[in-house]
Parts: sequence; C-alpha cells; structure tokens
Amino acid sequence: MYASRRNFLQKLAGSSALATVAPSMFNGLYAGNKYLIEPIRPRSANDKVNLALIGAGIIGHYDLNCALKVPGTKVVAVSDLYDPRLVRAKEVWGNDIQTTRDYRDVLKRPDVDAVLICVPDFWHDRIAIDALNAGKHVYCEKPMVHHIEEGAAVIAAQKKSGKVFQVGSQRASASAILEAKKYYEQGMIGELTYVDACVDRADALGAWQYTMPPTVDRNELDWDRYMQMADQKKPYKVEEFFRWRNYKNYGTGVAGDLFVHLITGLHTITGAIGPTRIYSLGDLNYWKDGRDAYDLVTGLMDYPKTANNPSFQFMTRVNLADGRGGLNQTRLVGTDGVIEIGWNDFVLKRLKRPNAPMYSTGYDALFTYPKAMQDEFVKQYDQKYPADQYQRMVKQEPEVVYNAPEGYDDRLDHMIVFFNAIRENKPSMVKEDAVFGLRAAAPSLAANLSAEQRKPINWDPVGMKVLA
Repeated sequence: MYASRRNFLQKLAGSSALATVAPSMFNGLYAGNKYLIEPIRPRSANDKVNLALIGAGIIGHYDLNCALKVPGTKVVAVSDLYDPRLVRAKEVWGNDIQTTRDYRDVLKRPDVDAVLICVPDFWHDRIAIDALNAGKHVYCEKPMVHHIEEGAAVIAAQKKSGKVFQVGSQRASASAILEAKKYYEQGMIGELTYVDACVDRADALGAWQYTMPPTVDRNELDWDRYMQMADQKKPYKVEEFFRWRNYKNYGTGVAGDLFVHLITGLHTITGAIGPTRIYSLGDLNYWKDGRDAYDLVTGLMDYPKTANNPSFQFMTRVNLADGRGGLNQTRLVGTDGVIEIGWNDFVLKRLKRPNAPMYSTGYDALFTYPKAMQDEFVKQYDQKYPADQYQRMVKQEPEVVYNAPEGYDDRLDHMIVFFNAIRENKPSMVKEDAVFGLRAAAPSLAANLSAEQRKPINWDPVGMKVLA
C-alpha cells in the first residue's frame, strides 16, 4: 500500500524537501495573490465566464471577489433578500450589474454561465438543484446540504445536468493539504492510527455575532421569502437573518460550518470516504445570546479499514469560547510519525525505530534482577547487537516544514479548479463534487444528530445513507 520510508528518503536525498519548502515552488502570481494551481487563460478579451452571486453576505463577498481574480471572469448579477446589500453590490461591482431579491431571476438569464451559492445552509440544496436544472455551473458553499437526506437529490441533479459542481471548502485545493497528501501516500508516518483536529475560537466574531445594521427597515428585508425558503412561518426577528448560523432552522452549527473543513482536508489527504460510526457531545457554554446552536461540539468517528487506509479513529472539536485564544490544527498520527497541519502550513515529524531490542537501566525490569544477572545480560546484548551495527533507541528524524508563501490564498486555488473545469467543460476535474460534498457534510451533520439524540449514528459511506 505504501512505498517504504527508506526508498522515499533516498528519493528525497539532496533535495529541499527535507527543509522548509520555498515559495519559489509556486507557479506564479495573479492580482497580487500567489497560487499553486495554474489557471487556464481565456482565449481572448471577450472570452468571459459570466457569474451571478446568490447571497451577498460575508462569504458571498469573499467568494465573488476571489472568483474575479481568476482570469476571464465577470459578474453580471447579484441576488439577496436585503435591499441595502444590493445597493452595496453595485458600489463594489458596478452599476451595470443586475440586482434582485429573487434568485430565480438570475437563473433565467441565458448569459449567466455559473452561480456562486453563498446563502444560509437551509437554501443550499434547493438553489443548487434549481441552478443545475437551469443549465448553470454551480459553486455551492459548504456544507452542501442542511440535512443528510437532501444530498441524494443534489447528486442526481449534478449527474443529470452534466455541469460543473464544486462545494466551497477550499481545503480540497489548499497547497498544504495537497503537499501533506504526498507525504502521507509515501508512507512517511507509517500506518495511520488516529487523527485529531480542531477549530477553536475565542472572540465574538468567531462565534458568529456579526455586526448588524444600526437600523433595519422591515420593507427592505424580504422576511416572507426567507420564511418561505425555510418552509415555516415565524415572527420577524432580524437576528435570525443576519446571524443565521446561530440557529438550527437555518444553519448547521459548528459541526456543519467547521467539521466540514476538517473532514474535507482529511478525505483529501487520505482518500477516505467517511466513517461508519459517529458519536458526539454538544453544549452551549458561553454564547448564551438567544442562539440554539451549540458553541462546543466534540466528535469521535470510526473509519473502517479500506484498500487505501488502515482503520483509524478521527477525534474532532470546535469550541467557540476557547480561553487559550483559539487553535486551528489537524494531526495525522501514524506508527512512525505525525503530520501536524495548521491552515496553510504543516510540520512532518518522524521517528526511526530501533532494529535491536530495547533495554534500560532506568524504568525497565533489568534493575530488579541480581547484579551478576544484569552484567551477564548486558554482556550478551553487546555481543549480539554491537552498537556500531544496530540502532538501540528510538531516534527522531529531521523535521519537514512546509509554509505557503506570504499572500497565498487557498480560496483562489479552489476557484481556479472550478473555472478550469468550466473552461475545459470537464466536471471530473473537480474533486469536491456533490458526492464528495455529501461524504464530508453527512458525518458533520450526523455529529449534530448524535449530540441531540445522545447516541451513536451509523453511517454507510459507500451507499451514503444513515443506517438504523
């Protein structure tokens, strides 16, 4: 399954791979951002991929601004339910763009090639399916669905449409993840035993207490359409629109928002497709601001043995009230080493095990025997395992350190993947398609179910369904 560590080290001998990876490995620069994945250039100045943004909140601005850094892209329409955001859209992207409350207006336009779906989680499946059925390429923010059972319809719509579909967790295209994958596949950490990963935050913005307008005119916010999309009718409450992540009716909590990133990275590196059992605990400890979503969720997931991986455990956590100030880390721990990943960086630490049996004059049984017996043991040991021919102790290998260059943007790399697939008319160029998206989202959403139901959730990662 894995190449031997010795063979891999021989391949690396004399290379820079055993030191910090230099920024010069990157292909180029575009609009001041460094990227690893080379964009396919437009054939002419008029060769544009026309974009529509659906959902002009925080992530909508981030995604669209990033998409417009890819050569040959143009925004022609923006949809949002809050009128002042449509005013802001024209301020940012030009007065010539169409703005509308109804996303279906932009799907009717024949000149719209692709849409960025950056709405609350509970709209993802419906808008994605409508867009695919309208013949649009789709970039859908994570998690792909609000409920696990919604995933099959999105997969079917993508397959039927033949269009490019990519979920918006940039971990699938991030340079650190892709570089770590190479080391993992070479067997540099031995056999994987467990993975622990967390995204811990400390401040109010990290806990989704986003700034709301000083005043909100009821006539400028389409609450009725918001409720219609949620298939419910609730009293008007602006917090549930502007801070929707805090409420289970609209969002998926810390698991749907952040477990998905961690699982996406894990699946990209290992090629795993998901766990078979998910158990989690959830609590609301600090951010008691009216939300009903947990601010702390811990999860334990059981990944089965496959052709590519041994069985391993995945332990994950998101804590929105972390007294340390926050931590973002994934650790893949194997029998011979560990890959410790931040966001756009990692450190590979390896050890070399002895080829002679170990003994010690300290915490070992040897000192409990008579002195003469101890001396005889050492004499025989030295004869059988000469120090100049055998390694007697565990030794640490030189660390491998990877840092993406300053200014690198993994979101831009992810956008480049999306637009390259559009220009090549080849959906298979996208790794994080609807199937991948469900296999990352479902264990995350199952963690919510487990915390609520206080029991493990059994999941079939092949058939992509919850088991009784």
